[in-house]
Amino acid sequence: MQSHDLARKTIWSAIYLLFILAPLFALLAGTLPPARGFGTEFSVALGYSGLAMMGLQFGLTARFRHVTEPWGEDVIYHFHRRVSLLAVGLVVVHPLILLAIGSDKLAMPASLGEVPWGAWFAVLSIGAVIVLVITALWRKQLKIPYELWHLSHIALALIAIFGGVLHMIGWGFYLADPLKRALWIGMTLFWIALLLYVRLFKPLFMLRRPYRITEVRSERGDTTTLVMQPDGHAGFRFKPGQFGWLTVWGSPFRITGHPFSFSSSAEAAQGRVEMTIRNLGDFTSQVKTIEAGQRVYLDGPYGAFTIGQPTDMHVLIAGGIGITPMMSMIRTLADRGDSRPLVLLYGGRNQDSLTFREELDALQARLDLRVVYVLAEPPEGWSGETGHINAAMFRRHLPPGYADHEYFICGPDPMMDAIERALGEMDVPRTRYHSERYSFV
Repeated sequence: MQSHDLARKTIWSAIYLLFILAPLFALLAGTLPPARGFGTEFSVALGYSGLAMMGLQFGLTARFRHVTEPWGEDVIYHFHRRVSLLAVGLVVVHPLILLAIGSDKLAMPASLGEVPWGAWFAVLSIGAVIVLVITALWRKQLKIPYELWHLSHIALALIAIFGGVLHMIGWGFYLADPLKRALWIGMTLFWIALLLYVRLFKPLFMLRRPYRITEVRSERGDTTTLVMQPDGHAGFRFKPGQFGWLTVWGSPFRITGHPFSFSSSAEAAQGRVEMTIRNLGDFTSQVKTIEAGQRVYLDGPYGAFTIGQPTDMHVLIAGGIGITPMMSMIRTLADRGDSRPLVLLYGGRNQDSLTFREELDALQARLDLRVVYVLAEPPEGWSGETGHINAAMFRRHLPPGYADHEYFICGPDPMMDAIERALGEMDVPRTRYHSERYSFV
């Protein structure tokens, strides 16, 4: 299985690089325009590559399962964020190099009316990417609601990309060659097709496969479980630990969906799916107001964060609402009568924040399961673990042979970073632990 995933990763990486490098190779093909200085050509190469990378972001966020499966959707989204910054950097550096070398391309005309229309689109594109980066990196500091940010993010990306394409057409230095013009026309049509798939064809498919809320259940820790049944179809099968995108109010054509892990067993009957959602503000604060009978839409399943073949022991490490994919794993193994040994280390602020606490205590009778609660604010008389999960705690609760166990980690980013460092201290190989970082933005 690992070799199969490696082959798929290699193939998709090669395809991605091909789309990025194709514009550069195209510069050297066909009829070549008059030679210019190295600085000018280097600047143009960066601009072309940056524009190609920006266009491909539509593909990274299109949720093609065959593409995302080997890595996991969370990894793809984090890659999308980082490669977007690189693409923006290339696009912004493009005119800065021309400015640094004193290129006559940036010479100001006598009046604004004499500015080439391609130059106006360059200003529009660069302005859009600067605003896009600022709002993406500092959304929370600027107090921009997630739904508004998501809509503006898409609009700014479209302005930046198609402004860049129009700038390139307006300048026309390399696009005079028919082959190069055909390449960019083809790539632009491909980006448009990706956008149509995400915003038209996929929502049409989801519209025919709605779900109904059958129960809204309050849980510990200001958390709510939504129980959903397929409405007029068989639903989908998922692997324990995977997640889906939920649209509650409105149709699947609505711009913003919200990703949540499935908390139910993968063996649940009649396609039933549960999502357990903690109130963290924005959309999540309204979840408890949802009523049974409401129609919703699910896009899934996604994610590579799931249990595989049995090893000598599975170690599940959860912090806060990161318990939801672990709960799906535990419930699924219980329903399957799986006998593999499990240890769950579950960190929370206090006892009231431990969602599923009573059910976890009961499940220890159905499975070879040991639950270790770790509290940051323990009550008086608490005899369990306190503070933060670390290497010393692992050594207290896990049998030797730490490098042979399989570890699954989900929770806030600082906690996950600390856990991964602790596993490194214990010489656990990277292939033995799996992380899901559920903050996509």
